Amino acid sequence: MPDIDARLARAIERIDAANAEDPKGEALAYGERMSEWLERLRPDAPPALRIAVRAQHIRRWKIPRDDYPRDRVGYLKWRTALYDFHADEAEAILRAVGYDDDTVTRVRKMLRKKELRKDAEVQALEDVACLVFLEHYFAEFAQTQNDDKVVDILRKTWKKMSERAHDAALSLSRSLEERERRLVERALSG
Repeated sequence: MPDIDARLARAIERIDAANAEDPKGEALAYGERMSEWLERLRPDAPPALRIAVRAQHIRRWKIPRDDYPRDRVGYLKWRTALYDFHADEAEAILRAVGYDDDTVTRVRKMLRKKELRKDAEVQALEDVACLVFLEHYFAEFAQTQNDDKVVDILRKTWKKMSERAHDAALSLSRSLEERERRLVERALSG
């Protein structure tokens, strides 16, 4: 039986190599940020969760948002296509490094966000993704949107998070600029 830690390291290495191909150079940093947040929230995370977190956006640039209509239906179709694509990409890597069917199935389930709220590991993946967004991407996103749109996105994000992630998000909000902090307060008050 292969060394579990070595196999996990090989899987992460291959995910990182795939993300290093990103023409914009963003995917590798995103994966690393995801793993950093997982370590803060769930230092005891099992290998399947560690892999799913690192592969959350594997090769995301291959399916551009602009390939889908700029409406709600287009967004949902794009997101579903990404879930399947990420699961397929992760599966190929897991099989190449020798993971079993159960682990592959587990990672696919997490990446496809199956049973969010019911499955603690799927919830952990979503919490990590929300926290990475809030810490690293929210301020820039907020600059491109009107206040009502930002508040709506924050409310939707908040609903997807666990209590543990809520606490972490509130800590993050203290370091935001005034406008972003005000928008967070407005989102949480209504």
